[in-house]
Amino acid sequence: MKKLTLLFLLFTATMSYSQNTGSVVGKLTDKEYDNEPLAFANVLIKGTTKGTTSDIDGLYSIENLEAGAYTLVFSFVGYETQEIQVNVVANKVTTVNVPMGASAASLSEIVITTTTKRESETALLLEQKKAVSFKASIGADELSRKGVSDVATAVTKVSGISKQEGSGNIFVRGLGDRYNITTLNGLPLPSNNPSNKNIVLDIFTTDIVEYVGISKTFESQNYADFGGANIDIVSKKFSGAPFVTVGVGLGANTNVLKVDDFYLQDGPSYLGFDFGSAPSNPLLPYNYETSWDRQTSKNTFNNSYSLSAGKKFNLGDESRLGTFITATFDADNKYIEGINRGNINTQGTINSDFYKKSYQHNTNTTIMGSADYKVNNNNSVLFTSLFLNSSSQDYSEYEGTNVNFDGGASGSGNLSGFIKRGTFNKTQLFINQLLGKHNINEQWEANWAVGYSILNNVIPDRMQNTFVPARDGSPNYTFFTDSSIYNHRYFQDLQENEWSANLSVSYNFNEIEEAEYRGKLTLGYSGKLKDISFDSQQYSFFPNLLNFPLEDIHNMDSILNASNFDLTDGDRSSKLSQFYNGNLNIHAVYGNLEYQISDELSVILGARFEQIDQSIYYVTSLEPSGDTSNYTPVNFLPSLTAKYKLNDKQNLKFAASKTYTLPQFKEKVKLFFEEVTQGYEGNPNLYASTNYNVDLGWEIFPSNSELVSVTAFGKLIQNPINEMFTNSSSGNITYANTGEKATVVGAEIELRKNVFEIENENDLKHKLSFGINGSYIYHNQDLDKDKVLEENGFGANFTFDEVKLSGASDFLANADITFLKEFAKHKDISATLSYAYFSDKLAVIGTSGLGNMVDKSINRLDFIIKSNLTKNLKLGVSYKNILNPIYERMLEQSEVSGSTTPDILVSSYKIGSDLKLSLEYKF
Repeated sequence: MKKLTLLFLLFTATMSYSQNTGSVVGKLTDKEYDNEPLAFANVLIKGTTKGTTSDIDGLYSIENLEAGAYTLVFSFVGYETQEIQVNVVANKVTTVNVPMGASAASLSEIVITTTTKRESETALLLEQKKAVSFKASIGADELSRKGVSDVATAVTKVSGISKQEGSGNIFVRGLGDRYNITTLNGLPLPSNNPSNKNIVLDIFTTDIVEYVGISKTFESQNYADFGGANIDIVSKKFSGAPFVTVGVGLGANTNVLKVDDFYLQDGPSYLGFDFGSAPSNPLLPYNYETSWDRQTSKNTFNNSYSLSAGKKFNLGDESRLGTFITATFDADNKYIEGINRGNINTQGTINSDFYKKSYQHNTNTTIMGSADYKVNNNNSVLFTSLFLNSSSQDYSEYEGTNVNFDGGASGSGNLSGFIKRGTFNKTQLFINQLLGKHNINEQWEANWAVGYSILNNVIPDRMQNTFVPARDGSPNYTFFTDSSIYNHRYFQDLQENEWSANLSVSYNFNEIEEAEYRGKLTLGYSGKLKDISFDSQQYSFFPNLLNFPLEDIHNMDSILNASNFDLTDGDRSSKLSQFYNGNLNIHAVYGNLEYQISDELSVILGARFEQIDQSIYYVTSLEPSGDTSNYTPVNFLPSLTAKYKLNDKQNLKFAASKTYTLPQFKEKVKLFFEEVTQGYEGNPNLYASTNYNVDLGWEIFPSNSELVSVTAFGKLIQNPINEMFTNSSSGNITYANTGEKATVVGAEIELRKNVFEIENENDLKHKLSFGINGSYIYHNQDLDKDKVLEENGFGANFTFDEVKLSGASDFLANADITFLKEFAKHKDISATLSYAYFSDKLAVIGTSGLGNMVDKSINRLDFIIKSNLTKNLKLGVSYKNILNPIYERMLEQSEVSGSTTPDILVSSYKIGSDLKLSLEYKF
């Protein structure tokens, strides 16, 4: 097709010339990226204003040139400008094909060039148009325009994806954490939470991102443990001139600004690197170095700092080394307050009813470096190293009633009480990756990658105290000690070490024109070897009838001292240890056959064989003698992808595949984990679900920056895994393969459109553009209590015979509108208003007459202004979560057949709006 296009240009140029004119045509290619077409490069007749730009296939044409000698100037930001002498002959067409390489010049703006090419919305749309497979990408340019600062928020800008507030979990087409997989440069990432499969994406700042690719369809080179999406973070690498950029930001949360005092627990520092540990004798409450009492924090503003630099070294005619490093630190504070309830029965009685105040301080420190070594035009090696330290402090106070508090004062029926709980959670992640790419000749190429990651997630000192009115009838208070959870210190350590590797060899065959082939066969191996260890220690304290004034609940150091707490005088303490060790080893071989059947039709046939070994040994409070759980299947996983090119601007795409979904380690461990108002129990009898996936899509590209696409999709999930309430009065949540199947059918639509784009005589632009995407999902799953009982040995008296998928919204929508005005070269302003919506979604499946818990719909609105004040100085202003909606979780008791109980509000809070001012200077 490219040859036909070039012939068409030649024909048009020839027919348009008079007897005294000629033309110049040709193709620009990118030496930095395997001689791919270089789109949107400039071609100018030196000394004139006459010129053009290359199209999406790298083709250009300059017509109606008088016969004679000319100098053509070929340029692209970040690439070396080339001047070529050309003799134009009347009635002739002169062909000049030019390969473009990265510039060695030392212009400061050149660093933007490679970013512009590989991170721009236009370049990613071009890749989407050319690809046979389904893939959506969001690049650094778009993230910056929309004011996105983390990867979790980035992926929600893609249709069909939403994020759960508080947990950071991502839902794709109604499928939550267990159905997705996260990779960095194609290699898997570990999880920072023992309850989750994926690492929380909001700990990755967009400073390390070139673009994020979201593949909602399975291809055989990818790990098959997913049914929602493979989210691949492609890290930045450098090409261009040396640069150093520094940035600072200052902001605040409106909720935080309203409180008189902001409290945090004692111990963790502002930077989030502190690491606490238990004392030598942890069963005495006064032996701890950190205070039991809250501490007032004066650092209530949000801050961010960044530094990035890059330089390229030319090592020979073809050899060069690009180095890039970025370091960022972000700290933000939040304050939320509202209703927090639990243990609700079918009659609507709320057995745990609190008003919660939560003070949160979160930090993120990221350092990433890369070395991109281009050995020659056929061989390159990329090394990437990433260190991340993410921390969260949450000091919360709960005031209200709990049925367990009965008898706390004289007489019976006094259920009032007060809980304070501080939790510091820290994740450190260290990743090293080495990737190689080798073009052996025009037909053979090899790619390989190896990675090693170390993750350590700790809760180094969680503390909790619980108080009720004194039992002697006085106005004093005392400790509530009916359970070990109520007054404790808790230490948790999760360690994951993982090796991963990808290797593939490709052979191009059936040449249709020079260096272009009709077919490509790829054979490969991918594997990962993960070792995981989890250890927790909880030290609980049972003071014996210590009474104190109400104001002393924030003066516990003077109460829990050696004078008042004495193990020989009726006071008690206890230790609870729980641990598990496990491994997940996956070895896979795969094959892909990509073939262009005709100019219009291309297909990819894929097959993958995976050997899985998931084994766990655990000792917990529910299984003190220890037990094991093993799962070792072999899976055959076929896939088919097809693309039909309707014309140069439109494609039809189809994909079908089989995948699976593994249960997570903590879900398979018979372990009890307790939050303030909710407990969780693991289930070692869980097993994998099987997923069948199909997609059909149409896309049209009206211009190089515009898109209209519609995709229909369907999924059949056999033996889906869900959270469910246990059949007990405790209201605890457990996990099970709850039915035979779940079905998902939906449609997604995306539109990107330029309303207008005006360019004046000084090449300054005024542009208004907008984007909108949305999805509708029908989802349903059957529930089978007999199946659960037979497979697990415990009852599951489901309230309903069928329900929707957990975490799935029927409707999702994102929209943004951007205005850009250029005042002069290097001086501009852009403003973006973005909107996001998701409808109600199921949180927990109801049992024993309880309705389902549902998270209610949310609307979000953000406004971002970016301005280049000078060539080197940038200013940013953002106002996020303008609408500040209420986050509500409801128990839908009114939906239960025969129930006269109305729906019950389980939790309710607002997260506040965020204001931020940022500056960036590039040297």
